[in-house]
Amino acid sequence: MSRIATRFAALAAAGRQALIPYITAGDPDLATTEALLHTLVANGADVIELGVPFSDPMADGPVIQRACERALATGTSLHDVLALVQRFRRQDAQTPVVLMGYLNPVEVMGYTAFAQAAAAAGVDGVLTVDLPPEESHELNLALVEHGLDPIYLLAPTSRDERIRKVAAAARGYLYYVSLKGVTGSAALDTAEVARRVEHIKTLVDVPVGVGFGIRDAVTAAAVARVADAVVVGSALVSRVEQLAATPERMHAEIGGLLAEMRRAMDVGVATA
Repeated sequence: MSRIATRFAALAAAGRQALIPYITAGDPDLATTEALLHTLVANGADVIELGVPFSDPMADGPVIQRACERALATGTSLHDVLALVQRFRRQDAQTPVVLMGYLNPVEVMGYTAFAQAAAAAGVDGVLTVDLPPEESHELNLALVEHGLDPIYLLAPTSRDERIRKVAAAARGYLYYVSLKGVTGSAALDTAEVARRVEHIKTLVDVPVGVGFGIRDAVTAAAVARVADAVVVGSALVSRVEQLAATPERMHAEIGGLLAEMRRAMDVGVATA
């Protein structure tokens, strides 16, 4: 059983939902990212999505686009991200890490070489935003062969046949995009998310996480009542951008927001 599957099984047994924060590797620099990974874990992260910076992050809104630009400006590469995970693993052998990014850097490295290097570094899953299941067979084979979970996005417009097809290729969890738009979009309709997630869970066997538009504890708690995981990204990355010059405050605010979400999720589910 993968580290991701083990974590979700333990959470399910405890009646809890996963809190999955996202940050961009190398923003504002790799040392800050490494320290932030430990801050996230200390404040309730169950799984971490670590963004691999890319020059054209088409699914991401301006907050994460700027984060990618900052990371690339300091020279952060896929090799650097893998080395970062390897350093993180020296202190944390338990928290699952998912690389989230785009196909081009992986393709340049080569699927087998990437899977080998990612597994050796301690990566647990890979979410390649611009790679649909129909075109993912070769990469999936390499990932699974090296014990990595391929993770996929589900759109709010996905029909039942599509949902089943995506779920058949996925391991670890499915990432349901809660709204039509890019990361950081506003106006999340939690009632509609609940309706869709409840339906999706009748069709799939893997856990379902929800992301895009989750920016505060109230929304996180509402989503946690129906989903297996809550993914938060832009709300954290925006604080990295705003507070890069004051790292102590950055860690305090990011840790505080995540801890507040964790508490709200636990209380909200317990009282639902």
